[in-house]
Order: sequence, then C-alpha cells, then structure tokens
Amino acid sequence: MDSVICLVLKIALAVVLVSKILQVFRIVVWRPHALTKSFKKQGVTGPPYFLLKGSLDEVKKWKKAAREIILDTNSNDIFKRVIPHYYIWSLKYGETFLFWHGTQPHLCISDPELAKQILSNKFGFYNKPCVNPFLQTLAGKGLLFMNGLDWVRRRRIVNPAFSLDKLKAMVKRMVACSLSMFEEWKHQAELAENNCIKIEINEEFQKLTADIIAHTAFGSSYVHGKEAFKAQRELQRWCAASNADVFIPGSQYLPTPSNLQIWKLDRKVKGSLSRIIESRLKSKITGGADFPYGDDLLGVMMAAIEPTQSNRNFKLQIDEILEECKTFFFAGHETTSNLLTWTMLLLSIHPEWQSKLKEEVLEECGMGIPDADILAKLKLRSYQMNMVLLEILRLYCPAIALVREASEDMKLGNLMIPKHTRLTIPIVKIHRSKEYWGEDANEFNPLRFKGGISKAAKHPNALMGFSVGPRTCIGQNFAMLEAKAVLALILQRFSFSLSPDYKHAPTDVLTLQPEHGLPIIIKPLNM
Repeated sequence: MDSVICLVLKIALAVVLVSKILQVFRIVVWRPHALTKSFKKQGVTGPPYFLLKGSLDEVKKWKKAAREIILDTNSNDIFKRVIPHYYIWSLKYGETFLFWHGTQPHLCISDPELAKQILSNKFGFYNKPCVNPFLQTLAGKGLLFMNGLDWVRRRRIVNPAFSLDKLKAMVKRMVACSLSMFEEWKHQAELAENNCIKIEINEEFQKLTADIIAHTAFGSSYVHGKEAFKAQRELQRWCAASNADVFIPGSQYLPTPSNLQIWKLDRKVKGSLSRIIESRLKSKITGGADFPYGDDLLGVMMAAIEPTQSNRNFKLQIDEILEECKTFFFAGHETTSNLLTWTMLLLSIHPEWQSKLKEEVLEECGMGIPDADILAKLKLRSYQMNMVLLEILRLYCPAIALVREASEDMKLGNLMIPKHTRLTIPIVKIHRSKEYWGEDANEFNPLRFKGGISKAAKHPNALMGFSVGPRTCIGQNFAMLEAKAVLALILQRFSFSLSPDYKHAPTDVLTLQPEHGLPIIIKPLNM
C-alpha cells in the first residue's frame, strides 16, 4: 500500500514538474518565437530576442555610451541621449517596432492617434501593467498603478482634494513656502561680494516642492517629512537601477545588499508618513462633517476610513492611506520640481523670454503676492507664461514614456495585438517629431501654443505632458498652479543666468533630470 502511495506521489510530482517546465518553456522560448513571427507577418520587426535577457544587453550598451555624451547647451535634441535604444531601433526598424524587456514583449507606438486610442480607452482593454515591486516600494501601491474598479474607487475618494476651490486655497501655502526659500537666497546674495550667488537649482526645487506638497496635502512640512523625502530620493536611484534588469519573481525577498538598502529606506519613508497619519488621527482638524480630519489630501483620505453617504461607502484602510501618501509624496513634488528646473534652464538660455515673462508678471501683480485670481489670469492661453510652461513640458517632459498592457487580444489600427503585449509610448520621441511639430520641433518656441494645445501640432493629442484620456494625471492642475506661483515669485525678485559649470546631460532616473545638476547664477533685483 505504501509503495502504491509513493508511486502515485512520484507520478503527481513528475506531472507538476513537467507542467512547470512546459510553462517556463512557453514563456522563455515559445511565446517570444510566436509573437516575433506574428508581428513580422504584420510588417513589424525589431531587435532579436535573446534567451531570458531579451533586448536588455543592447539597451545597457547604448545607455552606457549615451551617458558619456555631453550635449551642446543650446540643444534640445535629447532623444538619442535619454533613450538611445529607441532612437537606434526606430532608424533601423521604423516607427513601430517590437523589443523585449527580458521575456516581456514591448511594442513601440509613436503615432499620436494610436496613442490616443490606447490612453483614452475606458473599457480596461489597455491597463497599467504590473510593475517591478521595487517601483511600488518607491511610489506606493496607490492610484498610480491601479486598474479597474480599484482605480475608480480610489480616484473618486481622492478627487475632492483637487477641486478648484481647494487648489485656490493652496496658493497661500505655496507662496509662503516659496518666500521662505527666496528670502534665504536674497540673504546669501547680499553677503556675496558681487551680490549674486550660484545655486544648485534642481536640489533647491526638490526641497521647495517637497515642502509645498507636505504643507498643502498633508498639513506637515519639509522639516517633518525630511527623512521621508531624503529616503525616497535615494530609493529612486536604487529603483531606477533595478528597473534596468530582468526582474526575477521572488528576488525582492532575498537579503541581497541592494534589497537590504531598499528595505531600510522604505522603513524610513513609512515611519515618517505613519507619524504624520497618527498625529492627524489624534488631533481631529476641523474640516466640517464630511472631512473631520481636514480638507487637504490626507484629510480627504482619512475621512474615508469610515464610510459615509458623502463618500459613497468607498472605505479606505490605514495601510491604503499610507501607500497613497507614498504615491503623492513622490509624484506630488517630483513632477513640479523637474518642470521648474528645466524652465530655469531654458529661460536662462533664452533671456528674451525671461524678460517677457518678467514684464507679464509685473504687469499682472506688480511686486504684490500673487493669489489664485492673478495666477488664473496667467493661465489664459494668450498669456506667455502658460505657453512657456507648455513648451517646457513638450521638450523636457518629466515622464519620458507611458506603458500600457493589452488585457485581451486587441486590434489597434491595422495591427493585431496579442494579450499581455505591452505598448510603450515614447513621449520624448513624439514631442520631437517633425511630422507633428514642424521643422523647428527641437527648438524652444513657446509661440507654437498661442492658439492653444490642440492647435499647436498637426495632431491635437501630440502633447502628452500629463497623459491623455481618463487617466490624465489627477495632479496636473496642482502642478501647473504651483509652477506658476513659484515662477512668478522668482521673476519678481531675481534675474538669473546659466552657470558656466553647467553640463547639459538630461538623463532618465524614472523621471527626466539633469544628470550633473543645474547650477544657476541668481541675482536679486534692485541691488
């Protein structure tokens, strides 16, 4: 009897083993072969698939070579430096090509019309793909990576925090945080021999926008959240490095040196955010019956701990709030700090536009503190600040690509897209396409937006700074309002120019950043 049971167990084990081997063979060998053949029949080719690694060796080789390039300061043609593999493959295989991140197929889509169909789909056919767990550690398991009903539920809870009235109320806090930093700049300049100082502006804006998101969304400050911000900043570098390799499921649990460091940093982030949440729980802030914990982002989420009629029973758990806080702590300051950084670069290179914006700001608000109404005037499409910021988003968009995954076999344009194929939309490429933006696509020309976004290019959706469709960035109005407030205050108080120490080397560290920083010479006005 025992021998029979032993035989049955051996057979069962063998069946399971064979099943697993076949599953691995299908993922590692058969599916790449079948998909490559299928797309080739449709006229789509790409770099060859190599066992397990896919196209990653080529990607690493070209990225390493690209990082050695220092661009001309006046050049906005950053495509070949930031994502050199896309540049090389598009020349070799055409605008649409197939490549492999390990065993995961990616189809590059550079047509704005097809990109619009992907991003505007409301039926869940093109979802956010499952991401490397290290990216979730960095940005939280929040709205950014959710799909389906979970995303709908969370978006409805968070939406009230970004209403027009809430945004207007945030302006005073944005201005207060900014003035504190700018007073310190002025003080340093007064002590300098020639009344001007060199500032590493990217670092300064990281601190400023972190302080603003802490005050406006979490009722805290950069000082209280300093540990979390610094830890997230370091986490970003570790996660960017891990994202360049093939992810092996389960590897995130191994006590490797990099994992130990990531775990340590994540504990710091969670610890800091947990203290902010606990403090809010202990001291209910007056926010009315609907928002007893306050009407900022944290208060809106905490009001959903207990379901009410007003939040339509979309209940949140404390751990969900913590993850959403991670998302907004990261995305809420990263996008705007990068936008401001690249704006300072281009206004330094183009002093005529710096002068135009200065005149516009002084005309609208003089030396007074800009409020929501004044900033609203600067939003009108006929005003130059809005055009400048849109042009910065076009040339130096924080996110260089968007990725979606086909949840079913889908027809996209003339292509049949197999289930689980990832569709990569290279924003940095589309934003520089001469087909859509004209011969001056690589030039800084804010006037292209004088007729509005939809008329700036030959396709109305060629600008994807905050994505398009139902998953357009929930914080885009917050980011633009913040950028205008900060920029208006700077233009009122300072003139600035590019330091000769600057090296023009934009790079992808999950967001687009200056690899060697951005040193700017700041001089207070009327000195």
